[in-house]
Formats: sequence, C-alpha cells, structure tokens
Amino acid sequence: MMKAVYEDEDIIVVDKPAGLSVHPDAHHADGTLLDMIQKKYPRAQLAHRLDKDTSGLLIVAKHERAYEYMKEQFKNRAVAKKYLALVVGSVAKDTGEIHLGIERSRADFKKRVAKPNFSPDARTAETHFKVVERLSGYTLLEVSPKTGRTHQIRSHMAAIGYPVACDPLYGGKRFVCPEGLARQFLHAYSLEFSAPNGKRLLVEADTPDDLAHALTRLRLSSPADIVI
Repeated sequence: MMKAVYEDEDIIVVDKPAGLSVHPDAHHADGTLLDMIQKKYPRAQLAHRLDKDTSGLLIVAKHERAYEYMKEQFKNRAVAKKYLALVVGSVAKDTGEIHLGIERSRADFKKRVAKPNFSPDARTAETHFKVVERLSGYTLLEVSPKTGRTHQIRSHMAAIGYPVACDPLYGGKRFVCPEGLARQFLHAYSLEFSAPNGKRLLVEADTPDDLAHALTRLRLSSPADIVI
C-alpha cells in the first residue's frame, strides 16, 4: 500500500510501492498514484517521477504554486536524492562518478542509452555512487543522481558494466535476479530538500520487504564485505 511519510499544506511525500505507475500513460489510463492523490487534492501534480517498478519516495505538490517551487528546486539540483541499488558484479572502487549523457535509444523506444555528454542528442547526466556491501555476485550501492533523466541510474550502471539486478530492460547479457526477487532492485530511500513553507526536510523510507528478503538470502549464502 502507498503511504504518506510527510505532509503539509503544500506537498505530500509518499512511499510508492513497486508495481504502481505514477501517472497515466498509454498502458495505464487510470489506477495510478496521481489518480489516487487527485481524488483528495484535484490540483495535485507530481514534482518528479519514479519508474513503475522502482519503489520509494516521491514528492507530490498539492497546488500550482507548490509545483512551480518544487520544479525549480529540482531544476537547480537543490534536492538531494539517494537510492539503494543492488547491481550485478563486484564494483571495484568504493566510490565513483558517472558523467554520461542520456538519450532515447533508436533501437528500442523504451530504453535510454548513455553517451558522452558532448554527443549532440544526449542530455547531460551525472550519477555518484558508493559501495555499501559486496555480496557474492552482487554489490549493494548508495546511488545519488545529480540530474533527473529518465532511467538515469539504470542506464548509467549498465553503461559501466554493472546493471541493476533483475532489470529486464538494461540487464542484457548480465541479466541476473537474486532468488525470490521479481523486480529491479532499486529503491529511492532518501530525499533532502527545502519545502515551499521554508522547512528543511530530510525524509527517509524503509527498505521494502522484497528487497530486504533478497539481501538476507544473499548474506546467508556468503559473508558480506560491509564497506560503510
């Protein structure tokens, strides 16, 4: 079930479950997260988005003024976003940065491909990561996207050879799922930002049960190398 983890007169921060589309599209005309919220707040708008199968924190503006304020915050990179991502393979460096542009794939309209930032059709994108744990065949990362391109984390991690675990779109030949997991291991667990009312907020969400159980099984199968 979707739940609100913070709410004031301007915004709601919800913890979105995996499998729920955030807004109507050609495949989901209704039953979306925005539909649910607009039943109570008809003028509500999404301040940003998450993929259907990505869980975690999402900011919804209750009215136009709050929407414009939050849109400006995201545009100016004033919102600190952190994700928990399990990727395939053992990431060698404890920390890293990815500076690759994002553009729509010409071969598959669903995908976004990572290219050098100077590519003419690529939109500048930047992702930082640090290792949390190294597990057998996988690495658990804290990922901080500094820009907000579609599929940015999934595309960037695949581009450097460490696709998000259980990601059918970007896994390619390295598509692997931990036992019992039925969706990509990507969870937006932390948002830090200034709200329209002037409050500085740090909002966090617990790791969903399906991801937590996948980690438990991996830890039982081999000792984890905990980095942070």
